[in-house]
Amino acid sequence: MPRRATVLEFAVLGLLHDAPMHGYELRKRLNAVLGSFRTLSYGSLYPCLKQLLAAGLIVEAGPADAGAPALTGRRARIVYQLTADGKERFEELLADTGPEAWDDERFDVHFAFFSRTDAEVRMRILHGRRGRLEERTAAIRASMSRTAERVDDYTLELARHGLDAVEREVRWLTELIANEESGLNKRQAGTTRSQKQRQRQTTRGATSPTKTTSTRQAHSGGVGLTGETGTRKD
Repeated sequence: MPRRATVLEFAVLGLLHDAPMHGYELRKRLNAVLGSFRTLSYGSLYPCLKQLLAAGLIVEAGPADAGAPALTGRRARIVYQLTADGKERFEELLADTGPEAWDDERFDVHFAFFSRTDAEVRMRILHGRRGRLEERTAAIRASMSRTAERVDDYTLELARHGLDAVEREVRWLTELIANEESGLNKRQAGTTRSQKQRQRQTTRGATSPTKTTSTRQAHSGGVGLTGETGTRKD
């Protein structure tokens, strides 16, 4: 499947994971929520939906206006719903941390679903994306130094503008990584405290019966587990 088609598949499965939708609503959500799909057309969405249907990743859940009076000349909007295989495929794409996850469009889509992504996966993707952009920054600077004397001022300014945009994203990614690391450290510290508390509770629970038995024996005049009493002098 072409790279852009895979990105679109990821986006569609992610949105349908929230709730069933018809094609028109899907297109609006893709255009509004995912910046890289602002120019998405029905010509690219519906072939993707057909492929997902054929693969058993989605099903048609019926018309959106089922039960409503039929309107002459109006085509019913079909609602699409994720299948169990579709959910599994979405989770698979969500966990992907390979180089494609660092690309411009794929990263944008993946970031839109970061709230459902495992923390370690988020960290790998953020680090990979930052590394990719740092390489791009170095390439732009090298190109500018080689061609600075051979290009006009406007071309050089355009290159500076591109470099500035990449450097801003690198700073943004660095802040995100710092926030993720801070949150991860807090969660790990909380887990450690919870484990220690459970260990203390387990230890107290293990020693408690012995103390209780000893206390009962002391108060009952030395009655043992067999019910026999100590020797009594008359």
